[in-house]
Amino acid sequence: MSKQKKKKQFYLLSLGCSKNTVDSESMAALLQKAGFSGAADPDDASVLLVNTCGFIESARQESIGVLQELAALKGKNQLLIAAGCLAQRYGDEVVQWVPGVDGVIGTRRWMDIVPFIRKLRRRKHPQPLYHLPDEAETVGRDERGAPRTAVQGASAYLKIADGCRRPCAFCAIPQIKGTLVSRPIASIVAEAVALQDAGVQELILIAQDTSDYGRDLGLKNGFSQLLQAITQAAPDIPWIRLMYAYPGYVTDELIETMAVTPQIVPYLDIPLQHGSRETLKRMRRPANVEWVYRTVEKLRTAMPDIAIRTTFIVGYPGETDAEFAELKQFVQDLQFDRIGTFTYSYEASTPSAHITPQIPEEVKASRLEELMQLQQPISLARNQAQVGRTLPVLIEGYGDGVSIGRTYRDAPEIDGLVIIPGELPLGELVPIRVDGAMTYDLTGIRA
Repeated sequence: MSKQKKKKQFYLLSLGCSKNTVDSESMAALLQKAGFSGAADPDDASVLLVNTCGFIESARQESIGVLQELAALKGKNQLLIAAGCLAQRYGDEVVQWVPGVDGVIGTRRWMDIVPFIRKLRRRKHPQPLYHLPDEAETVGRDERGAPRTAVQGASAYLKIADGCRRPCAFCAIPQIKGTLVSRPIASIVAEAVALQDAGVQELILIAQDTSDYGRDLGLKNGFSQLLQAITQAAPDIPWIRLMYAYPGYVTDELIETMAVTPQIVPYLDIPLQHGSRETLKRMRRPANVEWVYRTVEKLRTAMPDIAIRTTFIVGYPGETDAEFAELKQFVQDLQFDRIGTFTYSYEASTPSAHITPQIPEEVKASRLEELMQLQQPISLARNQAQVGRTLPVLIEGYGDGVSIGRTYRDAPEIDGLVIIPGELPLGELVPIRVDGAMTYDLTGIRA
């Protein structure tokens, strides 16, 4: 490969969540607009770009490990750039951990990736450069015309807002991403229409807190307004999925909008984090547990087929045996379709780091195992209730004589699959009669 061609190629690796994936795709779009092309092999690129995750310790170690691997392989004329959450949160520490990093660009300045690369190339001395905004630089972010979407097969993530204004004691996201900045409805709708025109079958709306959408724009029930605008403008997208709703902000208006709009699948991801009032207070989360009971009842009354997913943290500082027992009872009472369970991760920069007592790691692990064992028969029963139903399944792959896909009840990567004999058309919604259920997955045949 000629030096000139290599100079205009970039290698981009995205780590972490779907929200990070969207940021990565936005950076890639800006680079391509500037004349760069993507490279599948880092050896073929002049720019090595890692969009890091720095949310919890395991994610930090993964990001550092990837940067170290690329730094060890980096050639003389290659640039290594750390972007994303690790870069924003730790700044010049990243260069101490990975001496081969040439540039560090933060979460709120991804849109400057092209001028940042040009600036790196103009350096007279090889010291690293930083582009890290302070916490005040959060309002009116310029996206430079980059789409805020990430297409994966027949599904697409669309980011409707960035940042978060919630005070959760365990979470560093506001430090990393800044406060809430909602995107204009017109911009989001235009991207939804473009995805419809591209043949996307599933649109997944994401943000740090989707239910808070529009609060900074002065909108009341802004998320409901946005959903109505999207469904009116893009009526041919069969599935619209809602992720990351905040407890207390799943309003009656939102429930009604979901219930009367066929495009919006009856599925809601609402991270609750715990079921004990006292634990939730220490988390600085909404502690009105009764609201959860009422709202789950409202959701199931309005949409009897709804699948509800949530996440919990076990081993949070100060979590007593009695509080953990409350969480188990909460899970038993509400019979969630899906839960994700995580052990508490100590984060020195968050208020939770100062709460005592910190829970021993072995207790955290034991509680995680106990909660998941409690949930498994619940998930199995919820899946068994699907046997005999004929459901549209989005086909995502096939091989060895079987196809795999997802029903509306399953978000990509985090929920279950449907296993079907035969090779079915990729990227299409195919009617499948469910004939078997496992704890997390289903089996079925083409109807």
